[in-house]
Amino acid sequence: MKYENIIKNILYGLSITVALFLGGCQVQQTTEAKAKPNIIWITCEDISPFVRCFGEENIKTPNIDQLANDGVKYTRAFTTAGVCAPSRSAIITGMHPASIGTQHMRTKAVDPKYRGEGVPNYSAVIPAEVKCFPEYLRMEGYYTTNNQKEDYQFDPPVTVWDDSNPTATFRNNTDGKPFFSVFNLFVTHESQLWFQKGPLTVNPDSVKVPPYYPDTETVRHDIARLYSNIEIMDAQVGEIIAQLKKDGLYEQSYIFFYSDHGGSLPWMKREVLDRGIHIPLVVKFPNQEYAGTENNELVSAVDFAPTVLSLADIKIPGYMRGQAFLGDQKSETQRKYIYAGRDRMDSKYDRVRAVRDKHFEYIYNYMPEQPAYQDLAYRLQIPMMKEILQLKEEGKLNQYTMNWFKTPKATEELYDIDKDPDELHNLAGNPAYKEKLEELRTAFRQWEAKVGDMSTVPEKEMVETWWNGHDEAPVTAVPEIELTTEGAKITCSTPGASIGYRIIKPEEADEKPKRVVQSWDYGTLFGLAKNGDTIEVAPSWKVYDGTPIRLNPGERLRVNAMRIGYQPSEKEFINNK
Repeated sequence: MKYENIIKNILYGLSITVALFLGGCQVQQTTEAKAKPNIIWITCEDISPFVRCFGEENIKTPNIDQLANDGVKYTRAFTTAGVCAPSRSAIITGMHPASIGTQHMRTKAVDPKYRGEGVPNYSAVIPAEVKCFPEYLRMEGYYTTNNQKEDYQFDPPVTVWDDSNPTATFRNNTDGKPFFSVFNLFVTHESQLWFQKGPLTVNPDSVKVPPYYPDTETVRHDIARLYSNIEIMDAQVGEIIAQLKKDGLYEQSYIFFYSDHGGSLPWMKREVLDRGIHIPLVVKFPNQEYAGTENNELVSAVDFAPTVLSLADIKIPGYMRGQAFLGDQKSETQRKYIYAGRDRMDSKYDRVRAVRDKHFEYIYNYMPEQPAYQDLAYRLQIPMMKEILQLKEEGKLNQYTMNWFKTPKATEELYDIDKDPDELHNLAGNPAYKEKLEELRTAFRQWEAKVGDMSTVPEKEMVETWWNGHDEAPVTAVPEIELTTEGAKITCSTPGASIGYRIIKPEEADEKPKRVVQSWDYGTLFGLAKNGDTIEVAPSWKVYDGTPIRLNPGERLRVNAMRIGYQPSEKEFINNK
């Protein structure tokens, strides 16, 4: 089935039955497990703060607004990239994409037109010590689920999630563990600007057209389509919250709502301008602590991983570049700056870095000979993108839209966000702003020197270095299993390898677990099965933490070891004693 049809099938199911993803048994936690809080992430795709409680009056978002009334609204939250995969790599690792080699969008694309020339599909080989943070949660007793997008620029080890697929939910947690659950809502994704054909719920005549767009019927329609999709997404948020309340989990849980990066429209998505990286962020605390308040501190999405660990009372690894903004390990100092970057988008290369404080944004263009605009086949499917190019050829675009196509572009850009929220007027050459320019330039260079930037070498060369000149990724060393009087001990000689294991009882069939498909479930969403069918799902692996594993006679111990970016290795041991 083509990717486009899969998207439409996913969207159809999600748009009307998100709450049913949460179906299943009522979750009960043991007294001991209640010491750790439940944490839920409700994430959406490709929106700036286009939510009524953040000031967008043309959109009705009652459910997100109510969540904000019950929690804290963060007005200055930003992602590290204006596009999903690099941004998600920062969220899952707590590391800036360019510092670990996950900066190019994207590392895996079957169609060559969506990747760099001569660049193979690859899973980024990130530093050996860097883990996906849910693995730390699992090692401390958490049940972790992801429904459903990963897209981290690398294949995650089996140790990251207890369950990661469209059927995953905390309600499958039968052991009473505290849980961390992610629900990703797709309806606001860029692709839905052309896939969605249903009636608009927002009147195109009522929308405000930014000055960097031509004010045309097509542009207004696409803005209204985005806003209408956001209203659908808000209803999905409401369904999830209703289920949490029904299960008695809403009051006592931390609930985050945020977008994976900024807006989906042309010259929004993929940019490091505010409209590409500024996101809505709401956090509801247990018992509605701090309800109805607003936080104006700078928050970066690279801070999400350490913040969750802080809330779960798990020590934050020293390598993480993010800083906790909640919990006992909350940073003692507020952020002075946030940082973002842009690199290859599909087959087009550009290298841009940005630094933002509370009022100004500084941008450094490494490739000023390239226009800010990139001719991307994927984006050309947006009706207004086609029209903008047509108007350009006809000489009918205003000066602000034409700046997108300007070449060469400025090497340095500086914007006063308070006075110029659309970032139309570059102040880098204005003597009155020299001091601010130098401050942010220095902050950029210091950050670059501190965290590193792997875009200093060509992408193809970066991958060749990871792979030691071979045509495929290295293979993780086969794990070793030693049976001792205490139990089975597992080791792997590959530095940074995560080790997962499964115990298979003698009477269990050697096959993948099965689930019965519901009308809203995995098979129907992907067009691969019908309601009532039985389908295979990925088995759940436990995280090996060094504790010897007790095996009964006849039980098999299956082990999976994987360093991120390497190919995994498996080994099996049968206890014949």
